Amino acid sequence: MRSFPNRWPPFSGDRAEIVLYTPRHDASFADLSPTEARRVVDLWAERSAVLGALPDVDYVLVFENRGPAVGATIAHPHGQIYAFDSVPPRALVELTSGDTDAALGPDAPGERLVTEASAGWRAWVPWAATWPFELLLAPARRIPDLPSLDGAGRDALGALLVDAVGRLDRLFAEPMPLMLWFHQRPFDGGDWPQAWLHLHVAPILRSAGTARYVAAGELGSQVWFNPIDPADAAERLRRA
Repeated sequence: MRSFPNRWPPFSGDRAEIVLYTPRHDASFADLSPTEARRVVDLWAERSAVLGALPDVDYVLVFENRGPAVGATIAHPHGQIYAFDSVPPRALVELTSGDTDAALGPDAPGERLVTEASAGWRAWVPWAATWPFELLLAPARRIPDLPSLDGAGRDALGALLVDAVGRLDRLFAEPMPLMLWFHQRPFDGGDWPQAWLHLHVAPILRSAGTARYVAAGELGSQVWFNPIDPADAAERLRRA
């Protein structure tokens, strides 16, 4: 498991990195041991701090594209890190609108809770999910960014992500093609009281072998029509 620069445009000056999760080519995050998962979380936190300290970096996005169905061209289990010179729009919307206490706080999961780990970390299906078996992973108390996680929090995040990805894989008895990304506090030195570290997991299958496609009516309206009820999705993931 390591991180190294990827010199792909439009990022210059080593501002895009690849994180290899394990030497095992046919593994996934769900196959990692607790120790291996913790090492990945530590690396995410370390690289966030190092990149975020650079004078031309305002935001660090940790993410993964898993499987050829979502465009991944490398089969080896890995994720990526992009460092931006401004806060990207999707993160900025979350930071400046809405109530993160309601969206991510202790009462947010409700009946859609799927699983939980120690240190208050939980995984649940959001009430207005865009993807059929979409998940949010977040701690019950406000932690602004990956570097701010203590040891117990890092262990819990790693264990919860292993659990969540494993459930998605078992759901249709095949590796779930998915996208995931962390939203965390910007590293621009500003005051971001709404910042609450969390992880979005976007699985693209609606049933075995069938992808959920975003249609023109959704793209044209920015209103999403999820074919799976979020409460039903949570129940199926609890059973997985």
